[in-house]
Amino acid sequence: MARRNYVRILYWGTYDVGKPRVRLLRDGLRFHGAVLDEIHADIWAGIEDKSQVRGLGRRLGVLLRWLLSYPRMLWRLARAERPDLIMIGFPGLLDVLLAAPIARARRIPLAWDMFMSVYDTVVEDRKLLRKTTVSARLLHAIEGFALRRADLVFLDTNAHARRVERLFQLKPDTLGSVWVGAEATHFHPMTSATPRGEKLTVLFYGQFIPLHGIETIIQAARLTRDEPIEWQLIGKGQESDRIATLLAEQPLPNLRWDTWVNYAQLPERIAFADVCLGIFGTSEKAACVIPNKVFQIVAMGRPLITRDSPAIRELLEDAFPCVRLIPSADPTALAEAVRAFAKSRTSTVFNCHIALRNRLGSGAIGQQCVSLLTSRLRLRS
Repeated sequence: MARRNYVRILYWGTYDVGKPRVRLLRDGLRFHGAVLDEIHADIWAGIEDKSQVRGLGRRLGVLLRWLLSYPRMLWRLARAERPDLIMIGFPGLLDVLLAAPIARARRIPLAWDMFMSVYDTVVEDRKLLRKTTVSARLLHAIEGFALRRADLVFLDTNAHARRVERLFQLKPDTLGSVWVGAEATHFHPMTSATPRGEKLTVLFYGQFIPLHGIETIIQAARLTRDEPIEWQLIGKGQESDRIATLLAEQPLPNLRWDTWVNYAQLPERIAFADVCLGIFGTSEKAACVIPNKVFQIVAMGRPLITRDSPAIRELLEDAFPCVRLIPSADPTALAEAVRAFAKSRTSTVFNCHIALRNRLGSGAIGQQCVSLLTSRLRLRS
């Protein structure tokens, strides 16, 4: 039989196609010549923040849809034409546990784009469960077991990979990393939309979770309330009620909050902002990740303020007037950084991050993934 001159990858499971991470990896692998087959159940449609699935009925509905999807997918996995690799996309925790026995029996390498740890997110970062509870310990044990079932596991940064290794007592450099990147069809420089309003516009968008440090943004807005600066927030999530209470107690006329903006409209909002914000949380996880928004802002060539961390240094250095890296949870530093942008905006035309733009699209992200697969699993390029 003639040897195939391409790699066949089977994307398998309940991966969330609503996440840019999943779309970028699939597109990137195809860009580099891989043939992707998919056996998929889209159980996450319409659910942006999985921790906010509330109400017993809704939770049971998602759980039932999730569990019922597996018998057919497992049957198809066992009978599918043998691929060179089985890829489990994010989130994939249960997917790995169920696919691993079939992958091992058929001698097919199994890779898992973990992207983030469920235990780290729920217990360590968002503190939705206490570490000492049975639920938290069980989650840690299950996720640790899953990590050891895959032939290759990767996350979004080197710092994040090292953190997960420590959390689950894995050998150093066991896990790999592939950047998140940004979808170039949406996020690219829009020179026709250069902002020049009377007020400096500062934009944050994302889920309202502890990692983002929304309260730091609110406090910085208070420090600049009498200055020609407009703060814009887009999003909702775990901390929405607390932020709403803070704003109700002390209203901020210089702050606008939209709970939702369509994904297709985000680039325009970014383009018309004078400066965009990353994250400011204090958790260890916050120091180890580079969120989607940062890659998107960089891809659009917009100025950025975000917390300094080992992870962000894998992508950016502090380089005003394009990047300002500040300490976490420091509203005074954030206010001062914004004031610095306000002083420079009249004489500076921002066209930032030019050297990075070719490293953020699906082709570049696919190349990172291909390099990881070929080096760790000896998968032919």
